[in-house]
Amino acid sequence: MHEKHRERVKKRFLSSGLDDFAPHNVLELLLFYAIPQKDTNEIAHLLLDRFGSLDKVFDASVEELKEIKGISDHSATLIKLIPALSRRYAIEKNKEGLVFNNVDTMGQYFVSQYIGVTVETVLLLLLDNKFNAIDCVKIHEGSVNSCEITVRKLAEIAFRNNASMVVLAHNHPSGLPIPSSADLYTTQQLRAALNLLGIKMLAHIVVASEDYANIMDPKVASSAEHRF
Repeated sequence: MHEKHRERVKKRFLSSGLDDFAPHNVLELLLFYAIPQKDTNEIAHLLLDRFGSLDKVFDASVEELKEIKGISDHSATLIKLIPALSRRYAIEKNKEGLVFNNVDTMGQYFVSQYIGVTVETVLLLLLDNKFNAIDCVKIHEGSVNSCEITVRKLAEIAFRNNASMVVLAHNHPSGLPIPSSADLYTTQQLRAALNLLGIKMLAHIVVASEDYANIMDPKVASSAEHRF
């Protein structure tokens, strides 16, 4: 009976996808491939009871996941693989033929880059003079106004890659894509300094979940200033 149930769940997924699956059924199916001899339905319910939703299960740390009865290193690794794989898939699928000459393209690109990222992370997109991507580099994990984010560091990376334009980005893992006063100040300082070095900073994108905003957009900056 146990084996027949697993086969039914697998066939259901293959015939109609995950759209009609309840969150616990999604986790149950996933855990089939890490826990071959146990009832994964019960473990799926325990995960959701602890973390509250499917996305929060995937965002939990390995240590937190292993606190759940039935979750081992093996199954925790499989769970953490899903957001990382989703991010890699989205980046690979969307990278071909992109020309970064508008904020929407930049925003959607960085939304893909931040799938499953649960700590604030600063990225730098390097572009040639035709708005084509050269590379995207992780600058720092932590606040965008950290001392780690310096003009010298950004300029060195840009010069080393022969980039004439850059787009800075960071995420708000647990908030809204609304810049802080520190974000605004740092953006203004970096933009002005890079411009003197002949490197054009096109945008500073802040991402929260699937939403994004450009800090360099006067409307966004003005709205943020009024909050402080």
